[in-house]
Amino acid sequence: MGLREARRLGLLEAAGRNEVTNVQVAQALGLSVRQVRRLRRALERGGARALIHGNRGRVSGRRLAAPARQRIETLLQDAQAEFNDTHLADLLSEEGWTLSADTVRRVRLGLGLAARQRHRPRQHRRRRERHPRVGSLVLVDGSPFRWLDPERPESTLIGAVDDATGAILSLVFRPEEDLHGYVQVFRELFMSHGLPVSVYGDRTGILRRNDRYWSIAEQLEGKQRAPQGGRILEELGVGYIPAQSPQAKGRIERLWRTLQDRFVQELRWRRIVTLPAAEAFLPSFIQRFNRRFAQHPRERGTAWRRPPRDLDHALACAYRRVVRNDHVVHLPGRWLQIPPGPGQRSYQGCTVELRELFDGRLRAVLDGRIIAEQPPPAGGFTLIPRGSHWRERRRPHELHPVDVPTPPSPRRIAAPRTTRPERPRWRPDERHPYKHLGHPEALDGHHPNRTRTKSLRS
Repeated sequence: MGLREARRLGLLEAAGRNEVTNVQVAQALGLSVRQVRRLRRALERGGARALIHGNRGRVSGRRLAAPARQRIETLLQDAQAEFNDTHLADLLSEEGWTLSADTVRRVRLGLGLAARQRHRPRQHRRRRERHPRVGSLVLVDGSPFRWLDPERPESTLIGAVDDATGAILSLVFRPEEDLHGYVQVFRELFMSHGLPVSVYGDRTGILRRNDRYWSIAEQLEGKQRAPQGGRILEELGVGYIPAQSPQAKGRIERLWRTLQDRFVQELRWRRIVTLPAAEAFLPSFIQRFNRRFAQHPRERGTAWRRPPRDLDHALACAYRRVVRNDHVVHLPGRWLQIPPGPGQRSYQGCTVELRELFDGRLRAVLDGRIIAEQPPPAGGFTLIPRGSHWRERRRPHELHPVDVPTPPSPRRIAAPRTTRPERPRWRPDERHPYKHLGHPEALDGHHPNRTRTKSLRS
């Protein structure tokens, strides 16, 4: 019998001896008079044991089943799969168990295991409202991390997230954050959803200029020419907003923290250690992630726009080149032969736009018409910037940050000069004409190497 039952027993026995009234007992116990009468009748029939609740000592009907508890304990004690409470509850719900994160937490505390992540104290932040429609704003970023195995080198996961819903739109594995990865993300995004209104990212030099140098042509145009990634967005009519701090794009930053916990643990749990297997697992993971965490937009409708028909032509690096006498245009490491035009027309001296597509094809465009095309090179291809958008003569301090200057031609290195031994300085003797007083150069101090001497007449 507990303290509460013992207190009730003393007051009810005093009421049975008419020492106190039922109203006084009800006020002292915080019960109604009707409940006090029922307790007095139960005490007369069954004694003091009747005051104890009937469910005490019984097993709850909502108690966690033994197989489910055993499954939770097995996963919690698995050294290869370190899941947090919410993630483990979601995985078990896919296996058919209806559990909550609090249930997993109680089992973990019963085993004496610490939490997967330490909860940090909350900081004051000013919330930025989500865009109302899907496709109004897309957040892009890259996260370097040891995604596959702690012993393997780092790789970068480049992704895109919709701001209105928080859904993952695309994820791509790359060795590092580069132009090829962003173009691949944009290609998947534009083909599956469409063109967004704006893209929100960091101040990476892949998508925007960060220098303060202006060439003469840029000064005449009134703006800096964007790098190849930014030029692609400008050509498609997609705005780019650079964030001033990581907290400004906190939604995609929180996504990386979630993926570094959930995605990495699922890869280890499923014994996925190769890059092709991880890329094959990404679509199913993105689908489950969006079903679990994506929100509904505030407004109906969509802001996605239809991409151009030849999307691959827009997702390319563009360069301006002059056709040489042999009708060849060059890029660093590549060249394209221009065939004759209609009526054996010659393109010598014409300025053409050379486009290097995402798959490696090379096109020469003149007045909006493709005049030559080269198939992609054999083997793998990586899209990299190979120079500025317009080649021009610039001073060294006006060079574009992505320009690849031509290395100077090697010259013959001259042999170092040998120092000659210092010869003793010659000085005229006293009989030399320069020493005579009547000579114009015999004045004191006239010659820097002559010391002051006395006249021969003295």
